[in-house]
Amino acid sequence: MLARFEVTNFKNFKDTIVFDLTKSNSYEFNKECISNGIINKAIVYGYNGVGKSNLGFAIFDLVSHLTDRNNSSELYENYIYAGSSSHATFKYEFHFLEDRVVYEYGKTDLDTLVFENLYINGELFAAIDRRKSTIAFIDAEGAEGLKKDLSETLISVVTYIKKNTVLESNKNNDCFRNFVNYVSGMLFFRSLGQNNYIGLEQGTTGIEADIIEKNNVQAFESFLNKAGIKCNLITVLGDGKKPHLAFEFDGKQIPFYHIASQGTRALAVFYFWFQRLKKEDTKVTLVFIDEFDAFYHYSLSLLVIEQLRGIKPQVIVTTHNTSVMTNELLRPDCYFFIDEKGIRSLSNRTPKELREAHNIEKMYRAGAFDG
Repeated sequence: MLARFEVTNFKNFKDTIVFDLTKSNSYEFNKECISNGIINKAIVYGYNGVGKSNLGFAIFDLVSHLTDRNNSSELYENYIYAGSSSHATFKYEFHFLEDRVVYEYGKTDLDTLVFENLYINGELFAAIDRRKSTIAFIDAEGAEGLKKDLSETLISVVTYIKKNTVLESNKNNDCFRNFVNYVSGMLFFRSLGQNNYIGLEQGTTGIEADIIEKNNVQAFESFLNKAGIKCNLITVLGDGKKPHLAFEFDGKQIPFYHIASQGTRALAVFYFWFQRLKKEDTKVTLVFIDEFDAFYHYSLSLLVIEQLRGIKPQVIVTTHNTSVMTNELLRPDCYFFIDEKGIRSLSNRTPKELREAHNIEKMYRAGAFDG
């Protein structure tokens, strides 16, 4: 799981900002939101323009060079903090039971690595600093025959090891595999206008086509009805005999996307990804949903968080909606606020001892966590 993340000189983050998911408290309620001492379900608040979305882009930056699943490169325009001529730096700490992975690197843009260091259980596993040399350091059993001079390629040394070796099975090598598999299962998505996503899958899969091909039309209709959108969905043939979703009103059919509201379209995006998230054998490891309820009624936002709370992957969402800030859903150490001072949970933004009975939304609106 992702335990800690820090980034410097990326987009609006001029100074180092740290997102620490290990600072959980000993609350006796909603314990399922914590896994092995790490916050497993988190909601991030913050004023407009403070960097909630950029936090997600920063966390998912490593997907661009450790996988081939970055489908939204346009989200990484204006990569370096404005006015800086240096590189951005990123540092991740992952926990896999008793194993620890620390991966840090610098980049001048989405595709250009300057340096990288990978530590596994406190030992340097792989490294390269292209500012000084193109010779990589690799200390992995089974990778002894790898060429260390990477002057002919700009590939990440981590990706180089992953693609060119079959590592022996030992503690650190197994941890390395857990790390690269975790990154391969990371998913970022947002539903502001279109289905922008990073990670998990390659290419573009149409939402309508996916629902129809998986025979989920009736299930999607039930999902919408449960969300308060009373409708009757059917499949119709459009131009070129391609099947499409449609609303049916007293025998008349209207294509889904011709009249679906922004909120309904946003729900379609969520439904598309939630089918992948809720599977017991899901490949998703971490999901970051940006502005998850931008077009939702507050009661629908509560429903969505309840569903996300019950899935296996680690979850981080951003929102402005304080109606989901309640101990009935999560707990004070799972709600974070980002500002120019950094990212801290509500429980770390006040000296007051918070209890299950506290109305933390009311406290938040009253400024109790402004310190």
